[in-house]
Amino acid sequence: MTEVSSPHIAAPRITVLGVQPGDPPFRIVEIDGEVVAAATSMTDVLLAAADAGIPVHDLDDPSVVRWVRGGKFTWRLH
Repeated sequence: MTEVSSPHIAAPRITVLGVQPGDPPFRIVEIDGEVVAAATSMTDVLLAAADAGIPVHDLDDPSVVRWVRGGKFTWRLH
């Protein structure tokens, strides 16, 4: 008997959108598709994840966090 399995790639629960203008500039954080925070630093992203009960051990892990229009070091408009 042959088993057919399909690869399942889970989307990360945390999405950090691109930098928005403001004083200071900020990035919207979504968890499970819901806006939960306006982050001005990586610390804010970690706090939002902790509030949602999501342990984050590596902000560079694409299975944990999806960074849109810039990575974890992008916090200013270009």
